[in-house]
Amino acid sequence: MAEATAHGHAGHGVGDHHGAAAPVVHADAHQEHPIKLYLVVWGWLFILSAGSYFVDYVGLEGYLRWTLILLFMVLKAGLIVAVFMHMAWERLAIVYAILLPPVLVLVFVVMMALESDYTLWMRTTFFGALS
Repeated sequence: MAEATAHGHAGHGVGDHHGAAAPVVHADAHQEHPIKLYLVVWGWLFILSAGSYFVDYVGLEGYLRWTLILLFMVLKAGLIVAVFMHMAWERLAIVYAILLPPVLVLVFVVMMALESDYTLWMRTTFFGALS
């Protein structure tokens, strides 16, 4: 121990390797992603947007049209959130904290829409057609 202090090393205790530097880990280390990742995501966003416009160009109607448009929209939003907002590299708890509330809101909106249809059907059935 005296030898380590004489050479300017504060005693590190058991396992001291006579001045071997331990790797320094910074808490605010910034991870950079390759530009290729962003270019690939931009390419997919372009393809998905083109698919969305193609659905309109072809003139699809009804549930097929809205299903495809919403599917393309959700895929694009997922790519943006995952890559550009760095959600793919976050802890699962943060992902749940950010993504779970909007999903639950959508579930409740669907429940309310179904309940309103049921209420309208019940009123029409038991009270007759509305004027």
